[in-house]
Amino acid sequence: MSTPSEITYYCTTVGSPLGELLLTADADGALTSLSVPGQKGGRTVRDLGDGWVREPARFGEVTRQLDAYFAGELKEFDLKLRPAGTEFRRRVWDALDGVPYGVTTSYGAVAARIGASRAAVRAVGGAIGANPLLIVRPCHRVIGADGALTGYAGGLERKVRLLTLEGSLPH
Repeated sequence: MSTPSEITYYCTTVGSPLGELLLTADADGALTSLSVPGQKGGRTVRDLGDGWVREPARFGEVTRQLDAYFAGELKEFDLKLRPAGTEFRRRVWDALDGVPYGVTTSYGAVAARIGASRAAVRAVGGAIGANPLLIVRPCHRVIGADGALTGYAGGLERKVRLLTLEGSLPH
């Protein structure tokens, strides 16, 4: 059995309209994170440490789909994902996948989708804020119940750009 120090993880950076994106994947090729510069809680190249191999070729399909998304040609990602998180966070992140392109939803609606109580909306918001797969897992589509553009780990300016791209910026 491999020890953690023997496990190899992969990373690369790719340009985008939101700035340079840091992509990470596990040895099976599943995407484990997608971070933007200055992201609250996001990975940085400095954070990666030992065991990380920069291997851009491993991310060809991710890069192709991101390019198509930013060109307005892709509305749903089809990638193998493996983010690290608690069972609760993974349930919330899975629920984000059900929010279609061009549509926004509220934190309360995400809580209801996973069967969480009204009192759990704050915890749902925390899980959404900890989403390690920005853009691909569309946490940018979650807004306040009153239509307000609430927080986004990648910054509100980026949230506005993504919602504008998708044609779903609330008025």
